[in-house]
Amino acid sequence: MGKHTGFMEYPRKAVPYRDPAERLGDFNEIFTAPVEKKLKRQGARCMDCGVPFCQSDTGCPIDNLIPEWNDLVYRGYWREALDSLHKTNNFPEFTGRTCPAPCEGACVLGITDPAVTIKNIENAIIDRGFAEGWVRHERLQQKSGKKVAIVGSGPTGLAAADQLNKAGHEVTIYEREDRIGGLLMYGIPNMKLDKAVVDRRVDLMREAGINFHTNIDVGKNFDPDELRNGCDALLLATGATNPRDLQVPGRDLPGVHFAMDFLTENTRSLLESNLQDDSFINAKDRDVIVIGGGDTGADCIGTALRHGCKSLVNLELLDQPPTERATDNPWPDWPMIFRTEYAHEEAITRFGNDPRSYSILSKALSADNDGRIAALHTVGIEWKGNSGVQEMVEIEGTEQIWKADLVFLAMGFLGPEDYLAEALGVALDPRSNYQAVYGNFQTSVSGVFAAGDCRRGQSLVVWAINEGRGAARVIDQYLVETSRLTAPGVTMDTAIG
Repeated sequence: MGKHTGFMEYPRKAVPYRDPAERLGDFNEIFTAPVEKKLKRQGARCMDCGVPFCQSDTGCPIDNLIPEWNDLVYRGYWREALDSLHKTNNFPEFTGRTCPAPCEGACVLGITDPAVTIKNIENAIIDRGFAEGWVRHERLQQKSGKKVAIVGSGPTGLAAADQLNKAGHEVTIYEREDRIGGLLMYGIPNMKLDKAVVDRRVDLMREAGINFHTNIDVGKNFDPDELRNGCDALLLATGATNPRDLQVPGRDLPGVHFAMDFLTENTRSLLESNLQDDSFINAKDRDVIVIGGGDTGADCIGTALRHGCKSLVNLELLDQPPTERATDNPWPDWPMIFRTEYAHEEAITRFGNDPRSYSILSKALSADNDGRIAALHTVGIEWKGNSGVQEMVEIEGTEQIWKADLVFLAMGFLGPEDYLAEALGVALDPRSNYQAVYGNFQTSVSGVFAAGDCRRGQSLVVWAINEGRGAARVIDQYLVETSRLTAPGVTMDTAIG
């Protein structure tokens, strides 16, 4: 694959982001346009591996044919590369923008050198496909007569719908928000995934015959029994939307918000009025604290910076990761190392320093004379014990008081909200997710399936697509006894979708 000596001739050169000082002035995507010659060189770096670990259990969760389309890009066969990419991935434009690229963490070249820029190449293939008019969804003429309802229009629901539609079933998606896309629409900010990119794919799916209904909150403003009785199979793809809260004194003070409320309201206002309607949580001229160091926390940082916040602090309970792989984190596992993401780079550009502080425990929130949030009280901690069982110990004398006008809680999610499970009688697992075995996806209620974050817990867009495709195959088998749909880890190439 690629050029036999390419990995020795060409260094890794990722497609750069826009200059941080420039991109802080807008909510446009942070990416720059790739240069074809440079992309071909990066494709040439893909080695002819005996075992391509980028496609292994530690690599791509959806079995992307990475060496194949790397080689096709190197040789200039872009249309063929797109066909190869679409064999396993319904939405490369989503993963190419948002996925952290576990494939690159497992890249064989990464043992000795920086990995192949797989994510950049994937995104370039699909963007070129749209630009050339190659990406189309055909409306299937022969139908099965079976109806499938899907609750939730995030990447799991969309992937399952796309697959089941290809199998000839009548598919209807129900979304409680006012726009289709789930976390793709409101959970990921526009600078990482432009909402026109989401709408473009949804429009194609609608043209292919998939039905979409918004503002339908099944279990609240729509009877779940009516929904269940009106279809032959029901898929729950509601996501993990129950946020982990901060149980400290002062939590209920005005100015303390869940991260997803901040991001959702910002995107909605951006789409409705370009942030002119004042119907969002505005961080302009505010001292902002973000608690939580994951992707959601970084997105809060990027959003607050674009508002023009006065100061910004990001606090993380865990220790700072090492700059290189630890001995207990070998290749090809995902490298648990210190990374500077787009938002951290922007904060450094704006304020001159990295906003992150590690090993910090929040103890209390205090108010000003008007009863609003004024400060966060913390203490430093250390973790003692081995990697299996660790104890958090507060360090005496490390107490701090951080000035705060806004505090955003980005500490992860605890599973789906429980009202739909209660209404349908669906059992939950010990982690409060819908109980369903991976690969089977059947809940405790016959004909009701669950997939994605609501089943597995908070995860990646690429894993959501994995579960959507897997659930689609199982549902297809449930409806017509056999299935030609492909699914990660089950089938490759010989079937449809």
